[in-house]
Amino acid sequence: MPIVHINLVEGRDDATVKACVKAVARTVHETLGAPLESIRVYATQVPAAHWAVGERTKDEPAAPAKAGA
Repeated sequence: MPIVHINLVEGRDDATVKACVKAVARTVHETLGAPLESIRVYATQVPAAHWAVGERTKDEPAAPAKAGA
């Protein structure tokens, strides 16, 4: 039984996340040949303040680009 866990930053509407998990299930079915009924896909939405890239959380504005970089 394939299990797929998707982590993403909060902010997408339910319809978009629902479409994503269904598309992932179909893709797993098509590529692995697993029966759709055996595939589990779930999405966890993480608050932007709890997701960081380096030392900057996703709720903080991006630093301005340095000239010549």
